[in-house]
Amino acid sequence: MGVGMWSFIKWLAMKLAIVRWIFKIIALFSFLPIAFLLKAIGLPLLIVLAVLALPVLFLLFLFGLPLFLVMLVGGLLMAVIFAALTFGLIALKIAIFVVLPIWLVWKVLSWIFRGRTPRKDVTEGADPA
Repeated sequence: MGVGMWSFIKWLAMKLAIVRWIFKIIALFSFLPIAFLLKAIGLPLLIVLAVLALPVLFLLFLFGLPLFLVMLVGGLLMAVIFAALTFGLIALKIAIFVVLPIWLVWKVLSWIFRGRTPRKDVTEGADPA
């Protein structure tokens, strides 16, 4: 009876491992679009950072600063540029998803109700004689 119980436990553990493995595969496929999106945004961002930071690092080397200071200043400049790009992307997201729809609704409504202002009667208040 003990051998049957151990084989049942092994079989159950194997089934649970297969289920966990299937869930991991499904999770991997569900996160792939996010990974591709981050790759599509992150690589150009890294290229921009490299294009902006490499001349600065070259100039710092040219002026004879020690390697440690060059890497420190270069890393600081790259962090500042990255922060500026990040805040710019946040502002762009707010502008696209909040400001643009409000502005479009305002423009469409002002275009729709442009000719609907009540007009004054020209004869009102005029001398009847």
